[in-house]
Amino acid sequence: MERSQPDLAEEARTAVEWLTGGEPLETVTQLDVCEFLWYTLPIKVGPLKPGGDHERLARSLGQLLRLGGLERYADLCTSPTTITILRTYEREGEDAGTSAYQQALEATGVLPPDVPELQWSMIMGPEELGAHLACSAALELAIVARANVDRTALTRRWLTEPRAELGGDSWLNRVHGERLNRWVLGRGPARRELAQPFEVRLHAPVTPQPLPALHRLLSLASASEGSLPLRLAPSPEALRLRELAERELGAISRDGAKLIITDYGMRLLKSPKAMWRAVIKLLLARGEHEFEVSAREAALMLLADGTLMSPAELRERVAEVVGGEGWHPATSLEDVSAPVTDLVAQLTALELAYSDELAVRMRRSGQLAALAALRAHALRPRKYVSSA
Repeated sequence: MERSQPDLAEEARTAVEWLTGGEPLETVTQLDVCEFLWYTLPIKVGPLKPGGDHERLARSLGQLLRLGGLERYADLCTSPTTITILRTYEREGEDAGTSAYQQALEATGVLPPDVPELQWSMIMGPEELGAHLACSAALELAIVARANVDRTALTRRWLTEPRAELGGDSWLNRVHGERLNRWVLGRGPARRELAQPFEVRLHAPVTPQPLPALHRLLSLASASEGSLPLRLAPSPEALRLRELAERELGAISRDGAKLIITDYGMRLLKSPKAMWRAVIKLLLARGEHEFEVSAREAALMLLADGTLMSPAELRERVAEVVGGEGWHPATSLEDVSAPVTDLVAQLTALELAYSDELAVRMRRSGQLAALAALRAHALRPRKYVSSA
């Protein structure tokens, strides 16, 4: 290219260095090329030399890829989609350009979708990035082979099957291990010490357990022609369970002096697994302030082995752990009291724990619920702060 088109060679060199990161050209995938052309080039590459522009650099890269025998990728460099996206960045700004890039990338079919076993992070560690690129390459190969591609099924298979290049491990295990390690190495030495034993314990999924208290409440509402008297709450635990089912789950709703089971409540009643998943989400609800989630998380780790603790001791230990995470200059008992007290009330109402003024202790089902909630929280995808 330096001999035949010296005016384009230097721009092509710049582009290919950004594209490959020093790796061999044959390792490049369609996802790499699209992300470079539609995001890296207009956002990160520059300033260009006088007389140069991003479209020209893209054309230069296309010429180089064509000489290298990568015709499909070369065509992408001069495609109408690429030109439109680059001009959108130039004329309408970064937000509009990024939106156009994301839509175009989804339309290629090579972007691995979220699957039940894994939601992809916005901020990926090395293992997750490797898994994402491997799944994308598999999707690209299937599309090029003109196969009838079920993107979700192919991604699930690629993630979960043992792979020779990973020594018999699967990409899903690698990503889970990376996320668990990141979770353990959270803020503060007290938090890390408490979380360390859970890194191995949380690798395996937790078997869903029956939730008799919630099942009885929803069954009663269902059997009573779809409703039950509002006054049917003879104890603090029953009141808290009714509030949980109504306000936090949306499984029942008010209608005058009665509580009516909702369509969602009927779905939970018919599926013990769905009921278990819904309750697990409540224990570390992501809608709460992150400090409150940290306090509840610490409490679940302290209670997960069925250890008997007084409410005062539990609050003191949680304040100790969370205080070392840097939330406040000195986290007080008052700061952690509300989230910890509410968590214990939830667990007690659901019959996952015993509690009174003197002691709190998890039942066996509560220990499993704690592990399931911690696992879901540890394996959640990483997002940018503005998107969390």
